[in-house]
Amino acid sequence: MVNGYQIMMRRVMGALLITSLLVLSACGNAGDTTGQQSATTNKPADAQTVELTLMDQTFNLEVALDFASRNQGLSDRNSIDATGGMLFKFTSPVKTQFVMRRCYVPIDLIFIDEDGYIDSLHAMAVIEPIGGARWKNPSSGYPTAGKILYAVELKGGKIAELGLSRGEKIELPEAVLQLKAQ
Repeated sequence: MVNGYQIMMRRVMGALLITSLLVLSACGNAGDTTGQQSATTNKPADAQTVELTLMDQTFNLEVALDFASRNQGLSDRNSIDATGGMLFKFTSPVKTQFVMRRCYVPIDLIFIDEDGYIDSLHAMAVIEPIGGARWKNPSSGYPTAGKILYAVELKGGKIAELGLSRGEKIELPEAVLQLKAQ
């Protein structure tokens, strides 16, 4: 027989599990970094990509559709191409946050809701000192304002260069809309 305390503890543990799964990493975790990668950007050789145009500039973005690729993000990259980056798609709208972990370059982060509007924007700086405790386990993240379905990471400085702002509509191409997240 299950008592009230056991039910409450199961709910708390379930909530903690869900929360831990939703705190994603823009720059991955301290786990596996194996796999064949490009010498200049550390981009996986077999990365799926999609084109996205923002303010008349076209970006060729790697796609992160499952938990492992979303968690890895742009971790361990030495550089990001001027028109490169990553597009994250979630299975359903979520309120979440990204963190900088094992990132060697600044990253601009754009959260986009399911209707294509910019939810929030963040300029994520490299956490110093590289290799220190905060580098491995950052304490603060970059949160969404509301629920989002997409996140885009670009080379640092791109948000200002493009003049993007919160509430702006992003026209997502059919190739992006058709991506199936896991």
